[in-house]
Amino acid sequence: MQPKSSPPSTGLHLFQSQLSAILNPKHPLIRLGEVIDWAQIDEAVEPLYTSNFGRPGCSTRVMVGLHFLKYAFDESDESVVERWVENPYWQSFCGEQYMQHKLPIDPSSMTRWRNRVGDDLFEQLLSLTINAAKAYGLVKANDLNQVNVDTTVQEKAIAFPTDARLYHKAQRTLVREAKRRGIQLRQSCLRVGKRALFKQGRYAHAKQFKRARKQTKKLKTYLGRVVRDIERKAGNQMDARLQTLLARGHRLLEQERNSKHKLYSFHAPEVVCISKGKAHKRYEFGCKAGIATSSRGNWALSALVLEGNPYDGHTLQATVDQVRRVTGLEPNLLSVDKGYRGHDYQGAAEVHIAGKKAKTRRLKRLLKRRIAIEPCIGHMKNDDRMDRNHLKGAQGDKINALSAAIGFNLRKLLKGILLRLYWLQLRRTITSTWSTAVGHAA
Repeated sequence: MQPKSSPPSTGLHLFQSQLSAILNPKHPLIRLGEVIDWAQIDEAVEPLYTSNFGRPGCSTRVMVGLHFLKYAFDESDESVVERWVENPYWQSFCGEQYMQHKLPIDPSSMTRWRNRVGDDLFEQLLSLTINAAKAYGLVKANDLNQVNVDTTVQEKAIAFPTDARLYHKAQRTLVREAKRRGIQLRQSCLRVGKRALFKQGRYAHAKQFKRARKQTKKLKTYLGRVVRDIERKAGNQMDARLQTLLARGHRLLEQERNSKHKLYSFHAPEVVCISKGKAHKRYEFGCKAGIATSSRGNWALSALVLEGNPYDGHTLQATVDQVRRVTGLEPNLLSVDKGYRGHDYQGAAEVHIAGKKAKTRRLKRLLKRRIAIEPCIGHMKNDDRMDRNHLKGAQGDKINALSAAIGFNLRKLLKGILLRLYWLQLRRTITSTWSTAVGHAA
């Protein structure tokens, strides 16, 4: 059923005070909660629920507020719910009127809610952060005309892919799925496979590579036995999931060192190998993300996950399209690095590539501002959970990247609100002191 527009009340509060009477009304979280258009979020989520039957869904403001807090303060699904109980300002931000002493939801509900709403809603939430910044005067329309664009790698939460580890993981997964379906295997090879994996790692560590390759070959043989045994005996138990896993098993058995479109994770086939030329990290395993920030103010305007490993220049058009959807404006100038030479952008904005000689001083100054996007990406990775994505599937990659951009903007909003309150208080103090001095002088 449709979720309620406000958090449900948990009984009578006859002897309790409202949070609005206890908390500081000037706290940045409370000020931010007043600016965000929660009704717009309710309208966007409403079509995703049925109104005829079923249990009422979780409050939209609670779910969105928890995701805002999760990525703004670098928390997991479990820790953000636990800290929510301890922090009354977080509860007020999520729409609660009275202090709560129980978990608002089970942490697993956040996963199911993300799968229901998809990445389109998170793109709208990113747009809401820009609108909130406009409402507070932290962003002006002219600030969004000049945009810096770059790409980065959002790594997936997988182990470093080696042939031995992939063979063993595929073998264990297929044996487990066969047992769930009651398929009696001739030999599971779990015990000998585990022993071969241990030996392979120890031989490789001791630089006895010939012996290590022998153990890797054993693991590949064990996987082939299990795959063929399941295919012979599955029969009616061959459902879609088992077929998918068997196809991945065949893909592992067939791929070689120089194969293209290799499988790097058995449970996350969307992972690709990306080389960005970093000295400390030659290869990264995850997905490529296109990031766009405003040249003035460094507000995150786009976080677009791109399938596969496309050339950077072929991602510019899609990134600018997302900037247009988020801000509602067409940028006038795009600053990019040399990786965007031969780009696919076709629009009215001027594309300036760093490294080329600027014709005017203004353009030279703007091109120098392009490098400001690099620390923004670093903050998204270190402070907003973009460094290692734990969400499942390709949709999880998109949601995590957009949420990191949302968390980045929220932290800027909170700091901007706090700074504005400080300057207002300082102005009042100076005005009061000046009035007192003038009064005494008179």
